[in-house]
Amino acid sequence: MPVLPLLRDVVCRIQVQQCAADCTIQLAGRLEAAQVPELRRACATATGALRIDLTDLLSADAVGLDALRRLGQSGAEIVGAASYLRRWVL
Repeated sequence: MPVLPLLRDVVCRIQVQQCAADCTIQLAGRLEAAQVPELRRACATATGALRIDLTDLLSADAVGLDALRRLGQSGAEIVGAASYLRRWVL
């Protein structure tokens, strides 16, 4: 599957894939404090098991990392985290 380049105005793309039994939220780009409320809303409306896919996440600021860490601690499965993000999130 080809990966589209991020537009200069797009900081972080949050894509939700809701299935009957679970929900995957894919993050791409840079997760910053401004996007954390949208991420939390997406997680709050998800049904079933929650998976957060960080395969295309390039970076996150302190607020973004904290949000991801808290989501993981509350039961979300964090997948695809790059090694440089993994130590801060998992």
